Amino acid sequence: MHWLLIGYMFLFIHRPFEVWPVLGEVHLERIYMLGMLAFWAIYPNKRWLPNLQHLATFAFAAAVLVCWAMSPWADAGQVTVENYLKLLVFYVLLVTTVHREKTLKQMLIALLGIMAIYLLHSLREYLNGRHTYRMGIARMIGVDATMGDPNTFGASILFVLPFVTVFWSIYRQWWVKLALFGYFCLSAGCILLTGSRSAFIGMLLWLVLTIGIRKHNLRWAVVAVIFGPFVFFALPESLQNRFYTIIDPSIGPKSAQVSGEGRIEGLEKGWELLGEYPFSGVGPGCWRPATRSSIESHSLYGQVMGEMGLLGVFTFAAIVLAFFYNVAWLQRQNRFCRSRFPATSSEADFLVLTARAIRLAVLLMLFSGVFGHNLFRFNWLWYGGFLVIACHCMRQRLRQWWYNDWRTVVGSSSVASWMRPRRAVVGS
Repeated sequence: MHWLLIGYMFLFIHRPFEVWPVLGEVHLERIYMLGMLAFWAIYPNKRWLPNLQHLATFAFAAAVLVCWAMSPWADAGQVTVENYLKLLVFYVLLVTTVHREKTLKQMLIALLGIMAIYLLHSLREYLNGRHTYRMGIARMIGVDATMGDPNTFGASILFVLPFVTVFWSIYRQWWVKLALFGYFCLSAGCILLTGSRSAFIGMLLWLVLTIGIRKHNLRWAVVAVIFGPFVFFALPESLQNRFYTIIDPSIGPKSAQVSGEGRIEGLEKGWELLGEYPFSGVGPGCWRPATRSSIESHSLYGQVMGEMGLLGVFTFAAIVLAFFYNVAWLQRQNRFCRSRFPATSSEADFLVLTARAIRLAVLLMLFSGVFGHNLFRFNWLWYGGFLVIACHCMRQRLRQWWYNDWRTVVGSSSVASWMRPRRAVVGS
């Protein structure tokens, strides 16, 4: 079943039906999803994994439906709601069929592989002249139409980067590390070519948090400091000026300054809409008709306040808190295991590293939310599902270790002799 899920991940990220119109005419993605649902219905090993993440996720989904139903511009938000419900279906399929650590590892490896194919295809098209001209510069875009916008494309790359460190830590083979380093270089190059300032700042934040968190990563900090400027100055002058506007907005064109100010306006407008529609907002996906604006909010926090009101604010906060609670729980269990079962656990554990990567990805999404509206991105649901599976795998591991430990204690000579039935002593 998980191979079918991986296939859907490829269709969702790369979207070949948007690259080659002939596939779009037959609605390949719908046929694939219907087939996957039919297989899931007869799949014998599905089960529900108990976790607080589910409660937060479905509470937010219910809030999306309520806010949409109460919106005066419900027709404008129909596509947004439908797409989110499709993501919710994938979330259910994921958490009910993936239950093993090995399978979770294959899913994450597949995510990196799919992103690599997507980036290589997009880079090839860019080198062949396919790009968009915006903010006075030529900017790289994705090969698809739905998430191919430069800023959205850059965010998609950024939010997957934390998983590179997971496999860098658990695999020692030189060819694996070379492939991961190549993936990082490909991701960094694509982010720079998009001209997305938010993705660029997010990548710098990821590097600082990843390299600076441990002392033995000092050599990578030195490499980044030495070679980083060479990579930057290898960019076209137009892209260099684009990133210079982060420090001095006057360097770039007037449109770049307006774009930066639009982020602040989106937050302010979201606050105003919260005052006008305090309970349910204007409705998910209804920002443009409600504000009579030609652009979206460009602010996660303005988006959640304006489009979903207090109902969305509280349920979205619950999702974020569930992420951090699950990560903290998993780390706490790993520390206990390293003290109680030192021979079977370590600091460089796949489940712990995955949880930390998801936590970092969530932090990056929250940080990028200052500059972009990513409330309904697939990453929130996919990463929530991955974290639920990681917590379940840790519980399975704990049960197995406790069982083995109990068998060891029961099998010891002192306990075994105490439990052995004694013979009756018969007097002569």
